[in-house]
Amino acid sequence: MKNKIRWLYVVLGILIFICLGTVYSWSIFRKPLEKALSLNSTQSSLPFMTFLAFYAFLMPLGGKLISKYSPKIVLIIGSILVGLGWIGSSFSKNIVMLTITYGVVAGSGVGIAYGVPIGVVSRWFPDKKGLALGILLSGFGMSPFVTAPIAKKLIDIYGVFTSFKLLGIIFLFILIFLSLPFKFPDENIKTDTEDYNSLSPNEMLKDRKFYILWTCFAIATFVGLMIIGITGPMGEDIIGIPSTTMAFYVSLFSIFNGIGRPLFGYLSDKLGPSKVILLSYTLISFATLSILLFNNARTFLFVVSFIIFWMNFGGWLSIAPTLTSKFFGPKYYSENYGIVFTAYGIGAILGNLTSGLAKDLFGSYKFVSYPILVLVLIGIILSRFINKTSKI
Repeated sequence: MKNKIRWLYVVLGILIFICLGTVYSWSIFRKPLEKALSLNSTQSSLPFMTFLAFYAFLMPLGGKLISKYSPKIVLIIGSILVGLGWIGSSFSKNIVMLTITYGVVAGSGVGIAYGVPIGVVSRWFPDKKGLALGILLSGFGMSPFVTAPIAKKLIDIYGVFTSFKLLGIIFLFILIFLSLPFKFPDENIKTDTEDYNSLSPNEMLKDRKFYILWTCFAIATFVGLMIIGITGPMGEDIIGIPSTTMAFYVSLFSIFNGIGRPLFGYLSDKLGPSKVILLSYTLISFATLSILLFNNARTFLFVVSFIIFWMNFGGWLSIAPTLTSKFFGPKYYSENYGIVFTAYGIGAILGNLTSGLAKDLFGSYKFVSYPILVLVLIGIILSRFINKTSKI
């Protein structure tokens, strides 16, 4: 009976992450918003970038709340903010208001809610942590498959602002409803073993493994979010792929983004920390070197390398939470992973800035290969020391 119940949390978590992961469908909203509010491409990216930043940096707050209140309460708080952020976006008259409602309010809601299904599932699956978390997190990566077509249809019928309102109302009710069953197993029972094997956030910050894991995660996020942001322009401008075909390839890549989560979660269980990080970085290195060979009509090489990029980015969103739990224990997991997840915010900001600078300074996105290769080399060196248990 317990096994059946714990898989229910995985299914509910996937549905929650499909709603929360609608941020990855932002490109559907950009052109209608640019037209409606007379925005340039830089301005239309601000709500998305702000969303990612607040999503990442509010994770520690979500972890703190979980340690004081029940998972259900924290999920409901996050769900309300997500719904209000989307609904508030429907009343936006300018980019500043849209950045506040969508970026700050909805992004904060996702940041607070995101760690709850991960924390709960992690506690319910001590024996298959990586696999369970990978399956759970596939919902976030695969979200554009479900939400992008729905958003596109709503925008075509009702316009972009009414679509914000409709999606906000839908998310508000669905997320609150799905939040109600969430709880930790035997949450009122604390064992000496759990206390002994778990590090508090302060203790974690004194452990070298935290800094190695944080840096490796930041590097992977830097690469992944930068590549996701320039996938369309690279395919169209460098390879010469038509925009309609490029849209299909982006959908294909998002499938592998979702596949990467259970795959690398499983590999985290089987291979161990150092080997799974080395495997990920080796694949990223191959894909990065392939970029240097890109030219017109090299479609196959482009598709293979970007499948690898997207799959590895998804994979790290399983590797990081799995290793956080393995290294620092279950008791303070939600707080600890919230701190680790700040690497995502740093990677998102620096990755997008770097890709823009590469294009502006050198005239081509191909030049992102060089900083990627340097960072991956640093990550490979650091991963050699991640199994060491010594503290600072």
